[in-house]
Amino acid sequence: MTGTFLETPIEYLKGVGPERGKLLRNELNITCFGDLLSYFPFRYVDRTKFHKTNELDADMPYVQLRGRIISMEVVGKNRAQRMVANFKDDSGIIELVWFQGIKWLKSSLKTGTEYVVFGKPTVFNGKFNIAHPEVDEVNEENLKLQSSLQAMYYSSDKLKTRSLDSRGISKLVRAVLQNGAGKIPENLPADIISNQRFISRETAFYQIHLPTNPELLKKAEMRLKFDELFYISLTLLRQKSVNQKIFHGFRFGSIGEYFNTFYKSNLPFELTNAQKKVLKEIRTDVGSGKHMNRLLQGDVGSGKTIVALMTMLMALDNGFQACLMAPTEILAAQHFESITALLKGMNINVGLLTGSTKISVRRKIHEQLLSGEMHILLGTHALIEPKVQFKNLGMVIVDEQHRFGVEQRAKLWKKNTNPPHVLIMTATPIPRTLAMTLYGDLDVSVIDELPPGRKPIKTIHLFDSNRLRIFGFMKEQINLGRQIYVVYPLIEESETMDYKDLMDGYESMVRAFPRPQYEVGVIHGRMSSADKDISMGQFLKNRINILVATTVIEVGVNVPNASVMVIESAERFGLSQLHQLRGRVGRGADQSYCMLVTSFKLSADAKLRLETMCKTNDGFEIADVDLRLRGPGDLAGTQQSGLPDFKISNLATDGAILTEARNAALKILVEDPQFSQPKNQVIASYLNFINRNKQNWARIS
Repeated sequence: MTGTFLETPIEYLKGVGPERGKLLRNELNITCFGDLLSYFPFRYVDRTKFHKTNELDADMPYVQLRGRIISMEVVGKNRAQRMVANFKDDSGIIELVWFQGIKWLKSSLKTGTEYVVFGKPTVFNGKFNIAHPEVDEVNEENLKLQSSLQAMYYSSDKLKTRSLDSRGISKLVRAVLQNGAGKIPENLPADIISNQRFISRETAFYQIHLPTNPELLKKAEMRLKFDELFYISLTLLRQKSVNQKIFHGFRFGSIGEYFNTFYKSNLPFELTNAQKKVLKEIRTDVGSGKHMNRLLQGDVGSGKTIVALMTMLMALDNGFQACLMAPTEILAAQHFESITALLKGMNINVGLLTGSTKISVRRKIHEQLLSGEMHILLGTHALIEPKVQFKNLGMVIVDEQHRFGVEQRAKLWKKNTNPPHVLIMTATPIPRTLAMTLYGDLDVSVIDELPPGRKPIKTIHLFDSNRLRIFGFMKEQINLGRQIYVVYPLIEESETMDYKDLMDGYESMVRAFPRPQYEVGVIHGRMSSADKDISMGQFLKNRINILVATTVIEVGVNVPNASVMVIESAERFGLSQLHQLRGRVGRGADQSYCMLVTSFKLSADAKLRLETMCKTNDGFEIADVDLRLRGPGDLAGTQQSGLPDFKISNLATDGAILTEARNAALKILVEDPQFSQPKNQVIASYLNFINRNKQNWARIS
């Protein structure tokens, strides 16, 4: 049982009331005592050491002093008004200064009383002072609640105006812990607590906010991280199980003529072992009678398109239609060209539907879809239009799924009475820990090897001062018949500056590579879709030697003859973006190169990104480094991803805890899916508590 104590509205805590309660709800989403205890510190300050005033150094981050206030006065007028107190210990005197809360300070601070002062020392006019220090009266109660490691909490400007800074929040947390002794129930079954050797939940809350020592703090973090990851995993795995019971998938009982003919006669190369493994997993799914909901991860050039096509052929062999949705017209058109070429000689009708498809062609596609004459439809967002109706859609494939929102995908899946099987593809490698949460209700397949004959892309880091060397190498490659991308960063906040960078770069390229010997093209976000397509088309036909571009060429474009990628101001790109851009080359048989060009001024993170790119072509290794650098929210793109709101866990470092928590959740769902056993009643009760605000982790896919 969750109990009523943790559900007590935050307004009822002494020192909160209606106004502060409303602020805590609006600013921090703290609605009850349980929410406050789950608002965890972001760091801790060691309060075991006391300094003397004559030991102070301006480089010290924080200091703690013990002494007495010997005098106080209010100095200045209006906005310059401040309270200045002289604080004395047995080694000297230091000034304490406050610019706010002067009225309250005058009534609460007393001269001659012993205080513990905590804050950052600074030097002003050759003398040390501490601005806005924390001041605690030395008495038995304060010393009893004094932790050796002081918790620091994030606050906001609005909260600070109501004295709810880190210190104010800490006082409220202490009040809940004092009142909650013996009232904080467990939220895990006793056997899990015993098996994992966890401290109690009440002890974990106490130690996370008021740690006695670093060892107990570590135990508290372990327990609370497990709690969080257990319930996220449980919710997602439960949703997956419910979906499989509700949505009965079409049973593709046979592998027939289409699949076998393609495999024997049209397949242009031997499948890799990774491709064979993924196809076997998909075959098992679609033959089981359960609804397939699978994520296919594969690095750039790993052969996802062949797997997608052979998956669609499974649908055709069983009398169903299939469709593939891509994020851009160029990518959809490339899929159409490659798939129609691969199916040459087979009696399969493949259509292409995009925003620029002519009305007469659209009508014909609509008719053929309804009659069943159209077997496979490829396209963009145009596929989700209400007019697009299928006779018997059995397989939906979504390419670069992160470019589409949940609602857009749902519209496509509703094109049939029973939902079709779903295969989601991404070339953005996702670390295993992120995939287990971000796509927790999907099965995950990975193509983790490149087709034979692909040469790894050579990546080198060069500084701006190497410009002549870079130009010389580019000319060598063009003389060999190769083509080159030169990419400039585009950051929304400074689009004008970036556009200038791009156009300056274009002009310098035109000067260094003059006509008629060379042809330099340009493509950027300010161009119309039609103009972009024209530039890209010219590059595809090898009428342009060098394409100067922004990141609009990041996804999906396949130009096998392009062998060099030059990334300007590479320090301004994230790791994932650098890897995606590099993947635009290396698609042909020739050796390809990626040149990362930067200034000399590089942050530690930028150096690590560049070193990682030069060291490895492995997208999953790169994704792990990216996760450590940026965190899961940034990596997934929180707007569309629906990442859970992690309060204490960190997917970059807590993979082992996540695995343990997920396995424990899976075991319970297999043994007792309804949580009807007495030992699991605690789970049902806690799920009701966390779902009171309708947090929905199950929509993550």
